[in-house]
Amino acid sequence: MATSSAETVPRLTWSNISRLIRLPSQTGTWLLMLPTLWALVLSSKGLPPWRLLLIFMLGSFAMRSAGVVLNDLADRTLDRHVTRTQQRPLASGDMSPWQALVVLALLLIIAALLVLQLNSMTVLLSPVGLLLAALYPLAKRVVHVPQAVLGIAFGWGAIMAWTASRGRIESAAWLTFAATICWAMAYDTIYALQDREDDRRIGINSSALYFGSATWLAVGAAAGMMLALLAIAAATVGVGGIAYGVLAAVGVWFAKQVNEIRKPVSPARAFELFRQHAWIGTAILAGLVLGFLW
Repeated sequence: MATSSAETVPRLTWSNISRLIRLPSQTGTWLLMLPTLWALVLSSKGLPPWRLLLIFMLGSFAMRSAGVVLNDLADRTLDRHVTRTQQRPLASGDMSPWQALVVLALLLIIAALLVLQLNSMTVLLSPVGLLLAALYPLAKRVVHVPQAVLGIAFGWGAIMAWTASRGRIESAAWLTFAATICWAMAYDTIYALQDREDDRRIGINSSALYFGSATWLAVGAAAGMMLALLAIAAATVGVGGIAYGVLAAVGVWFAKQVNEIRKPVSPARAFELFRQHAWIGTAILAGLVLGFLW
């Protein structure tokens, strides 16, 4: 009898940990990391120190992983009713909440050790980032456009990157922060198209539900504002012309996405459009670097 009961206890396996932190799919890590790299390049007016690059790249992986654990802990009951999320380890019962908390603690320790390598101002700002990461899963229950909360959480990484580089927060840092919020509004609204019917059925808020048939307009407006804010930030610190050419090319890319979502898209296509934003952010990063080099 005791043996049978013990056999029902989920095992903390590497496979379950990998699934919990979405190890095979790192688009979210890129979307968190890229604004921090934009901020490092802009604040350094060129290539930033390799030490800062490494800290923020590793930190982005740790914090994105921690963020999805927090999300799955908060949503484990709801995830059982959404087709796309039913097989997540907590929703399926393959992992217990206590096991997920152990993983979360380890990730936060790693993140803290990385932050402690930075200056005191950045260390003081870091708890805000953790608070924002914890608030996002709850925002889906009370805020009509929780994608904005996600953008604030992701944008805070750009603020921390700026202070790590410059020791202060300047106007271009806030412009980059605002651009990141707009960018998250664009790509995460596209992402939310996958779950629109499930979210409506179980009572979860999303910008895709809130804007309804005008979702394509909302995505277009957010993308346009993101490009404008980044262009102003770049001009503020004196980036060369090639960066604006890249931003213009990205604008064409955005326009194609917006035109496509004017009509219904399949969940698979919505996810593919979302994943393209990792390449969009990388193109912007390359444009900023080249703007300082040439």
